[in-house]
Parts: sequence; structure tokens; C-alpha cells
Amino acid sequence: MKILRYSSVMIALAFAAMAGGCSKNFLERDPQGLLSEEIVANKAGVTFLLVGAYAALDGQQQSVAALGGGNPWEAAPTNWIYGSVAGGDCHKGSFSGDQPGIDPIAKFTVDPSNGFFNTKWRAVYEGVARANTVLQKMRLAKDMSDAEKTQVEAEARFLRGHYYFELRKLFNKVPYVSDTTSDPRVKNDKEIWPFIEADFKFAAEKLPEVQGDVARANKWAAQIYLAKTYLYQKKYADALPLFDQAIAQGKTSNGLGYKLIDAFQDNFNAATKNNSESVFAIQMSANDGTNSIANANQGDMLNFPYNSPFGCCGFYQPTLDLVNSYRTDPTTGLPDLDNYNGNPVKNDQGIPSATAFTPEAGTLDPRLDWTVGRRGLPYHDWGNHPGANWIRDQAYAGPYATKKMVYWQFNQDKYKDAHSWAPGSAINVLLIRFADVLLMAAECHAQQGDLAGATNLVNRVRSRVADHPTSWLHKYKDDSQPMQGFDDTKMAANYKIGLYPAFASLDYALKAIYFERKLELATEGHRFFDLVRWGVADKVLNDFIKYETGGASYPTDLRGGSFTKGKNEYFPIPQRQIDLTMVGGQRILQQNPQY
Repeated sequence: MKILRYSSVMIALAFAAMAGGCSKNFLERDPQGLLSEEIVANKAGVTFLLVGAYAALDGQQQSVAALGGGNPWEAAPTNWIYGSVAGGDCHKGSFSGDQPGIDPIAKFTVDPSNGFFNTKWRAVYEGVARANTVLQKMRLAKDMSDAEKTQVEAEARFLRGHYYFELRKLFNKVPYVSDTTSDPRVKNDKEIWPFIEADFKFAAEKLPEVQGDVARANKWAAQIYLAKTYLYQKKYADALPLFDQAIAQGKTSNGLGYKLIDAFQDNFNAATKNNSESVFAIQMSANDGTNSIANANQGDMLNFPYNSPFGCCGFYQPTLDLVNSYRTDPTTGLPDLDNYNGNPVKNDQGIPSATAFTPEAGTLDPRLDWTVGRRGLPYHDWGNHPGANWIRDQAYAGPYATKKMVYWQFNQDKYKDAHSWAPGSAINVLLIRFADVLLMAAECHAQQGDLAGATNLVNRVRSRVADHPTSWLHKYKDDSQPMQGFDDTKMAANYKIGLYPAFASLDYALKAIYFERKLELATEGHRFFDLVRWGVADKVLNDFIKYETGGASYPTDLRGGSFTKGKNEYFPIPQRQIDLTMVGGQRILQQNPQY
């Protein structure tokens, strides 16, 4: 199976040439620019442009100097800042003076001048512009068959649907520019969900089940994305049959029937990527000959333990609240949905690495230690996490380290990319994985009154872990030589996970489903957007901030934070974009409420 390859730098420079001056805003892009129609309005040119539209998925195109963009992490496709830091999964990390633009995002004290939003906006609209250009040039190509044009149109519309979905969940009211828009000075006063639906519907109808390149979207990815679009609008009856059919019949772009893989952690391992759980992923590669990490998940380059073998940079530290969520009942193996912070997991906050520390002895969900690095437990094969020595500033951001997107030591020659001052990796960014699909479907079943179906789907996700204890984290054979592997007879912690009895009410079912998404998808960029669409962001996030800052020894980074209902559900329209789209002294783009 081929994997679609591209050079981010080459693609970005080509589109920069097409775009003309980079001082223009996205509404003024001239898609014809310096590349004539003779070059691109043919099969080879359209193929090149389509690859470029896929290349924009990683959010890094606006970080290329030729395009005048911001820092790579500001537009990371994992949405680690906008989905997980803002959602309470993680602290920003590092120390207070490092990347200060993230602090007001975490505390909901942002204003429209924050440059992070402009970088993210421009990076995602870059994807929109590329998809539109593909559609425009495809129609002019005379050496393509109708079937070839349909395939290209379906892929381009899938990508455009994805980019607009991102913009809608981030900024709410955004201007909709299509491939047929005659006047690019578009207001942001219309709901764009119908346009997103239309793109995914077309893609689901026209795309094949299996693709020649695993990176390309297929029919089932489009159908699931359409169902997700319905779910975000609370159109449960429309979403449910699409989810159910995909669960029963769907397959990956490389032809694998959808299935949860036995080892939860293999979803975040470059050696086991593109497996049966990968619905749609951004393909990452290390050491690809570009002498950069642009294709190696550059957006997450800050998110490795500080003062460690990784070199940099100590960002993205899981929260106390998140870790406490993984405590389970010693009898049932179920989480405490209502009072999980009432019995916090023991941690080493404020304890130097030179001082003895014994980790938590109580029962925990095994997924915790494949999600979070905790002191005294194996950090992949890099050794036991030493605690404070690997944390930039415990007092500021807590004692934990992120883990899912960190590469292993034994095969780092293949999957680590050291062509920058901070590392990249070949671990794919999973935009949608099958466990996510099962939990979205469970939500729809519950909302449609099928509590038994919802119970079964949640337990299907939990069973993957419960039924495979050999995949839980184990202690090393020899702590001093972690590369020798794990001791199959010794668990790293006291793990216990069980299945839910039949959900007896809608309220309880939704509470369990919402919590399961928190546990299963932690640090994957979903949490904030889930809380917003459930209508509980103000209560959950204000309670989170209150707890996370509630003790004298607790992290200090969120002090003064507060979520304002009716405002902070969406991020502000970047002030730079409002200024660039003024016409005759009048605003084209209107700001979101209360900013």
C-alpha cells in the first residue's frame, strides 16, 4: 500500500507563488498568480494541486517563511492548544514566560489581537483555498475523464469540508468562500453547516471504499465525517444510521475492516500506524529528505519532557483533574463520574526527584499510563519518569508529562526527526479513530432512546482494554536498562477496569458517555469542542479551574481564569483579519459576541 508523500516546503512555495503577495488576506487570494493555466489545468497539474490540498492538513504551510506565517504549534492539527489546553486536559506547561500567548487561551481571558488565532485562521483557510483551486483547475483540464474528475472533486470537497468543520468549531460564524465565489469579500453572517454537509455528502457518495494511497480519504471517512457534522448540530436521527452502517461495514482507506486494535497504545506508535482503527489520519514521516521536521508533526514539537533525552521543551502537561479521572472503583473497575476529584491520585507535586516517592497504590484505568507520564513509572522505553527533573516548572504547570505523541527509544532511528531544535516524529495525527466513532454513535443511540445500544458501544471501547491485560503498562525487567523490555509478570500500577451495567436513564448514559470520551480521547484535541457542543463548557471548565488552582501547592498557571458563558464557547475572529477586510471603512467580518 502506497503512502502519499509530499514536501511541505515545496508545496508551500508553489502555493505562495500562486497566491502572490503574502500581505493579502485570504479573501484576496488570486489562485492564478504566477502559475499559468497551461501548467496546472491538466491531469498532472491537478494531481499536484490535490496533493497540496492534503499537505495543508498539517497546518504547517503558513509557518513557512515564504508565506509569512506564525510558529508551527500555533496551527498544530492536533489542536493541542485549542482543544486540550482550553478543554482542561493539559496545562500549557513549560514556565510562565514561555509562549505567553497560550496563557490567556487556557484562562479564557483572550482578546482578538492574540496572534495564535490569526495563525490558525490563516493555516486552515490555506487549506480551503487549495481545495477550491483544485476544483477550479480540474474543470479546465481537458485530459481528464469524467470519472477522474469526479474522484478529484470528491477528495477536494472532503478536504474543504474538513477545513470548514475546523473553522466552524473554532470560530463559529466564518465567511464561506467556495470555488465558484465571484466576489471574495464575503461576510460571516451565514451558517455554514449546510455547505459542510453538502461537501461530505458528495464525498461519501463518490469516493471509493479503498484508495491506492492510505493518506487519501475514502467513502467511509466521508460518511463518518458527515455523521459527525450532524452530531455537532444535534441531528441525532440523521447521524445514527450513518454511524451504525460505518461501524458494521466500514473499512480504512487501505482496506482494513474497522476494528479496535488490541493494544490501545498502538494507535500512537509510528510502527503500528494506519491500522484498523485509523479512520482518517494526517500522515507523518521522519527524515524524509527535506532537512526539516515540517512533515514530522512539527506542530507538537514543544511537547516533550524538559531536561530529558528529547532535548525540549516541557509543554503540554496533563492536569491533576485529568489524572484523577482515571481512578476506578476497586470492585467494579468503573470511574467515579460525580466526585473523581474527591479522591485524587497521589502525585509528586513539590517533591524533588532526589526525594523518595511512592506512586499511587489504588486502582486505576490502564489507559492512564499510556496517556500520562507519571513519576516512578516507565516512560515508554526511556526509563522511569524521574519527576521534577523532567518538568520545567512544577509550581507553574504540575507534575505530569504528555505521552501519546512521544516516540520510542529503540526505533528512534526510523521515527524520530532531529532536523530542528526540537524533535519531530513519524507518529500520525489521528483526526478520527474508530473508538471515537463508537462513542459518537453511543451518544446518538442514547439521544434516540436506545440505552442498551449505547451501553454496548461504550463497553466495546472499555472491553478493548479490559480484555487485553498483556497490553497494560508493565514494569521494566531492569530499571537501569529499560531497553531490555518489560517484565510480563509485573504491572506498572494497580490497574482495574470494568464494564458498565445497562444504562438505566438518559442522564446517566450521557454522563458515562461524556466521561468515556474524556478518558479514551484525552490529550487528542477533542475535549473543549465536546464540552461546547454538549452545552456544559461553562460549568465543567469553571469547576475545573477552581479545583486545579484550589490548593497552595497546586499549579499556578490558571489562577485568575474564568469561562464566560455566551462568549468563550468560540474563539475571537482574529483582529488582523477584520482589519484586512475593511471596505470603505466598513467591516466585512463581524466579531463574535463579547470580544
